[in-house]
Amino acid sequence: MAAVIEFQNVTKVFNAGQTAVDNVTLQVQSGTAVACLGPNGAGKSTSISMMLGLLKPTSGTVKLFGGNPESLHLHQRLGVMLQGVSVLDRLTVRETLNLVRSYFANPFPIAGLLKVASLENEADKLSTKLSGGQMRRLQFALSLAGNPDVLFLDEPTVGMDFSSKQIFWQELRRFITEGKTLLLTTHDLHEADSMADRVVVIDHGKIIADDTPEQLKMMYAGRQVSFVLGGDMPHEVINQLPGVVSFREEGRQIIIRTSNSDELITQVIKQDWGISDIQIFGGGLEDAYVRLIGEKEDKE
Repeated sequence: MAAVIEFQNVTKVFNAGQTAVDNVTLQVQSGTAVACLGPNGAGKSTSISMMLGLLKPTSGTVKLFGGNPESLHLHQRLGVMLQGVSVLDRLTVRETLNLVRSYFANPFPIAGLLKVASLENEADKLSTKLSGGQMRRLQFALSLAGNPDVLFLDEPTVGMDFSSKQIFWQELRRFITEGKTLLLTTHDLHEADSMADRVVVIDHGKIIADDTPEQLKMMYAGRQVSFVLGGDMPHEVINQLPGVVSFREEGRQIIIRTSNSDELITQVIKQDWGISDIQIFGGGLEDAYVRLIGEKEDKE
């Protein structure tokens, strides 16, 4: 697959001397869904701005579809959904969508945009009168107005209610199955896990992990064993169990993150601790993310 986005040793330093992106090399292949994760100030938004040609790198090379990301003709192939985007006053939803469609050579049909955003009933309503969730769905429709090959989404479900999120996720899955490319920044780890086939974690301007969600969960989240105690168990006893990475207590329930769940549960069952309700489950992407960010902070 061809690379639609390429970073080669990209660094971005602002006038105050702040390094927002630090020597990053990255490729995003056509037809993939990539989630970009990281704490606030990690460099995600700066990276996207360079991909879109809104910022120039201090050093290194950024390519979009193999060309200059500032080229306007390449923007015909992009869809962008950012936070805090306003709409024009005194235009209806339909008029707003048609205005943006007019900027593109091969726009998405207006009926299709209203459908994917579930705004058919609001088509003739003033855009400024929409609810928060409806406004985010309109912004999603606007990002699709040019029938893009690559879609950039920055925290897309912020402000959406549950039903709006369900509609959004359904349409985003359809977009991905059509072979389009998605780059998503989000703090919603469930969203990243369910939508992306690749997760890139950025912290302090550097990529600290880049793999599939499954691999990251396997490498950093491990497995978890939980059980309910019938009596007291000193913390030092838990730490001496095989494969214990960390543990926490929730009332009488002990939840242990382990690198060897089989050996751990064997030893737990052998003890006379009066345990019950034993459960073994894999760690989630959130567990992997917390461990990744925590490990990097511990090294600094």
